[in-house]
Formats: sequence, structure tokens, C-alpha cells
Amino acid sequence: MEELDGEPTVTLIPGVNSKKKQMCFDWGPGEMLVCETSFNKKEESETKPGCPFIYIIRKDIDVYSQILRKLFNESHGIFVGLQRIEEELTGKSRKAQLVRVSKNYRSVIRACMEEMHQVAIAAKDPAIGRQFSSQVSILSAMELIWNLCEILFIEVAPAGALLLHLLDWVRLHVCEVDSLLADVLGSENPSKHDSFWKLVTILVLQGRLDEARQMLSKEADASPSSAGMCRILGDLMRTMPVLSPGNTQTLTELELKWQHWHEECERHLQDSTFASSPHLESLCKIMLGDEAALLEQKELLNNWYHFLVTRLLYSHPTVKPIDLHLYAQSSLDLFLGGESSPEPLDNILLAAFEFDIHQVIKECSIALSNWWFVAHLTDLLDHCKLLQSHNLYFGSNMREFLLLEYASGLFAHHSLWQLGVDYFDYCPELGRVSLELHIERIPLSTEQKALKVLRICEQRQMTEQVRSICKILAMNAVRNNRLGSALSWSIRAKDAAFATLVSDRFLKDYCERGSFSDLDLIDNLGPAMMLSDRLTFLGKYREFHRFYGEKRLTDAASLLLSLMTSQIAPRSFWVILLIDALPLLEEKEVVFSAEQTYELMRCLEDFASRRPVWREPGVQRIQEDVENTKLEMLRLALARNLGRAIIKEGSLEGS
Repeated sequence: MEELDGEPTVTLIPGVNSKKKQMCFDWGPGEMLVCETSFNKKEESETKPGCPFIYIIRKDIDVYSQILRKLFNESHGIFVGLQRIEEELTGKSRKAQLVRVSKNYRSVIRACMEEMHQVAIAAKDPAIGRQFSSQVSILSAMELIWNLCEILFIEVAPAGALLLHLLDWVRLHVCEVDSLLADVLGSENPSKHDSFWKLVTILVLQGRLDEARQMLSKEADASPSSAGMCRILGDLMRTMPVLSPGNTQTLTELELKWQHWHEECERHLQDSTFASSPHLESLCKIMLGDEAALLEQKELLNNWYHFLVTRLLYSHPTVKPIDLHLYAQSSLDLFLGGESSPEPLDNILLAAFEFDIHQVIKECSIALSNWWFVAHLTDLLDHCKLLQSHNLYFGSNMREFLLLEYASGLFAHHSLWQLGVDYFDYCPELGRVSLELHIERIPLSTEQKALKVLRICEQRQMTEQVRSICKILAMNAVRNNRLGSALSWSIRAKDAAFATLVSDRFLKDYCERGSFSDLDLIDNLGPAMMLSDRLTFLGKYREFHRFYGEKRLTDAASLLLSLMTSQIAPRSFWVILLIDALPLLEEKEVVFSAEQTYELMRCLEDFASRRPVWREPGVQRIQEDVENTKLEMLRLALARNLGRAIIKEGSLEGS
């Protein structure tokens, strides 16, 4: 088992004193409940009042940020699109598509970062403003790391082109120079501006030599004494060999040209061409890649990786990817000078320059507050076939592990859980099991939300979860006395026991009101009525009422008799069925045949013999007297009908 790189961070909970009180906690999928118990560590009998609250400690608080939710939503679409086009990616088009996907991810990060920056500026509360500014810094670092990984691992830029990509990388993330350039050029006399030489130096440090030449031309126009020196330095800037994207020259040709150019710069410096102008001389030393001159500009370079790229530009323009880590480590050491220790961001960038992908992911997992970055970056690198050999000790690969962690965090949010479903879908080993576990914990606060969850489960043939959700919805409907909805959900859940329970409620409701509710549902049960005997009885009993209403008396009589003889009717309902036979027995035309009448008599006597006898006066005794009266009327009606039926059948036989 892998060991921890350091001690885990301690989370302080206000109001809770873990030194004096014993703590109680319970883990959840995305959070933990913590509270004090009535026991203390010394096991003393007396208990003192402690903290009366239960605290919820969340693992991924970033999902509750309104702005970061846009990051999660936008990146979800990019992620799903990448999984779907995976089979279509081949050859050169594959690399171009993957680079495009990477740029899409970065554009989402930048858009989110810019919005966060605007919110930080507009914040009235300084504390909230600092909080948003901190988040901007984190997003900026994420985009910086992603961009470098794109250059090194996805673009896989070769020597020559590699430096061009790194220059763009630095320019994109050190953007203060553009506002400074606008400020200087907007003044009446740019060359006399306080920040003129600072601007020119930054432009040279970033390799923006065309813009630096333009600035030097303004200095030459304003100061005739330095015009010659500005022209010479400007020519050196113009003639510096650079491998442009459309250029066909080889690296060897570039190195030869660059060597001649470098010697010319050295000659001018040795000849003291710029001796009378310290600024121009300093610029010439920078263009020679002089480390001392570069380190003098630490404030303008801001960070060691800017120092690295500038150093490579003017000393090793054809650096190979395999040698990057040597220059990166030495640049970091030179820039820090032993005065401070590397920050987490420094370690991540250094690992990237060393082409240690797994260390990059590991360091980012430790440093960042959520799994969004590492999950999406790892997925993209996995599509680049860079992580195929790395399996984790507990059975899953790194990509799947990080996607599972990220999706679990999304499920802690009341609406983002829907995004998490797709991430689980694209985890072939443990995604299905994880989705089943998490989807069962979603609070079904509204029927609309429950229908969303149900649709997701049905699309994935998650039978047990479908049944569970339908049963929950059926139970909620019963509590709210919505029997039609309850019956519908119990049928959908294929839960015979619950369907029986709801059917009993329908029959009880009928006994109290004398009519059925939700007739459309009961009339259209179809094959679903076979789910349980009680549901079958409910559907058939309603069908009997429909036959009677349509004057299909013979059909109604046959159905009523079959309901009594099939034993599917609840015994408590037999008296109602028998009484329902009275109107049919009293019809002018004979409805029940003699044989059917005998069957009704047998049912009547069977029911009468099993009835409880109430010997004491009371409500039950009164009800019994009423039933006895009805049954006597039924016996008379049956006797009359039997006589009529025998006469009718006899006359038919005689004829």
C-alpha cells in the first residue's frame, strides 16, 4: 500500500473541543457528520454541557460555488464529446482533435477565471473579495499547468517548435505587459515615460523583439545621441534567427545562424558599443543569455519558469524535450537562490518538465481543493495513450479512480448530480456499481426530481433502483391520499404486496363513498391487473359496474358470480358483492340461471356461516342487524329468482 507523502491537514471545527470531549462521527459519500458525545476521555461520571450542534463537514465545497458550477457544466459537455469521438480518432487527426479538446478545456477555465475576477473587483466585502481573488489565483495556476501539459504531452512539440510554444505559454500567463505597453504608448512622449525602459526590458525578456525595436526607434527619435546605438541593437533584434512555424530550415541551419548572430552580439559588447547607455548594454547582455544579467531582472521576470524560457531563448533555442528538466531544475535553483523553498506549483511544473505525468497528477491532487482538474486532465492524457501502464493497487486504473472521486463529489450537490451520472457511465470497471450506490442516496424531494432519477435508472436497466424509487413514490402518494398515483407507481415497481395494499385502500374508499376515484386508471389497467389477486379483483369489480351501467346485465351477472366463486375477493367484501346481486335478481327479465342462483345461494350460506356473532349490544350488533335484514332480503330474492329461472328454463325445454 502506498504511503502518505505527509501528514493530512487538520480541519478545525469552531465550538468543538476534541481535547476535552470524545467525538462522534459518521461518514457519508461526500460529507461527514461530527458532534460531541456525553463521554469524556477520562471516563468521569459527571458530564458537562458541551457543543449542542451537529456539524456537516463537506469534502468538495467548490461544487457550491455559483461560478465554478459553470466550469463543471461546460467541461461536462467537452468530456462527454471526447468519449463519443474516441472511436473516430485516428492518425494525425487524432492528435489535432485532442489538442482542440485541450484548448476547449482551457478556454472554459479562462472564462471562469475572468468572471471570478470581475466578481472579486465588484465585491463590497473585503473578505469576500479576497476569497474570490484567491480562487482566481487557483484557476490561473490550473490553466498554467494544463497549458504546459498540453505543450509537452499532447502537442509533443519537437526541438525548435518547443521553444515557440513555451514563449506563447509565458506570454499568455504574464499579461501585465500589455497594459503597461498601452500606458507608455498613450503618453505624450513615450521615451520619457518612467516605465519606458522597464517596458522594453520586459518585451525583450518575453522575446517580443519586433515590439521592442519599435520602442527603441522612439528612443532614437527623441535622443539623437543614442540613435546609433538604438539602430545597432535594433538590427541585432531584427536579425535574431527564430524558427517560425512556416519555415523549412533545419535545426542545424538554425543553430549555425544563431551561433553567428550570438558572436556578433558578443563582439558589440566587447567593443563597448553600448557602454554609454547602461539600459542598452543590459538589453544586449540579456540577448546573450547572460545569467547574471537575467537574474538582475528577477522582479520583471516574476517567476522561475519565465526565467527558464527567456534563458532558453537566448542560450539554447533548439533545446530538446528530453533536456528540459535539466534547465528547469537549474533555473529554479538559480532563481530561488536558496532564499526560499519551492511552492507546490513549482513542484508540479518541475514534474511536468521532467515528463513525470504521474507525479504531476499526484501533486495536483494534493494541492488543489477538488478533483475537477486531475479528473479531466487524466482522462485527456489517457486518451493520448500516456497512462495505459499505470494501474492502482486497489484494482482500478488512475483515470477511473479520479473520475469516480470527481463524480462522487458532484452527487453531493442538489443539481450537479446529473452531471456525475455521465462520468460514472464512462468508468467501465466500477462506474456501474458506484452509480447504483450513489443514486440510492439522492433525496427525492419532488416528484419531478424522482422522475429524472427514475428515467436515468430505466435507461441503464437498473431494475432494483427502479423498483425502490417507484415504491418510495407510491408510499408518498399513499400518505397524501393520492391512491391513483400510488397504484400507478406500485404497478410500475411490479410490487405485488404494495399493489394489494393500495387496492385495499381503493375498496375501503369505495365502501365509504359508494363510488370509485381515478376511474381512468382502473378502467385501463389491462394486463397490469394480474400483478396481484386484489388488484385483479379491483379491476374486475370495476368492470362489473361498467357492464351494469351499460345494461349488459348477463355479462355483469356472470362476472359478479365469478368474483365470488374464484375466492379472489376479500371476505370483508363478500356482503357487498352479494348485495350487488339484488338489483339483478329483481330485474323483470331473468338474469341469473337456476345453476347460477344455486351458486349464489351457496356463497350466501358460506358467508353467513363464517360471520362473527356479537352477543353484547353495541355498534357492531346494530351493523349485524342491518346486514341480517339485507341477507334475508337477498334470500327471498334468490328464492323468487330460482322459481322464475326454473319456470323459464322448463318452458324453453318444453318448446
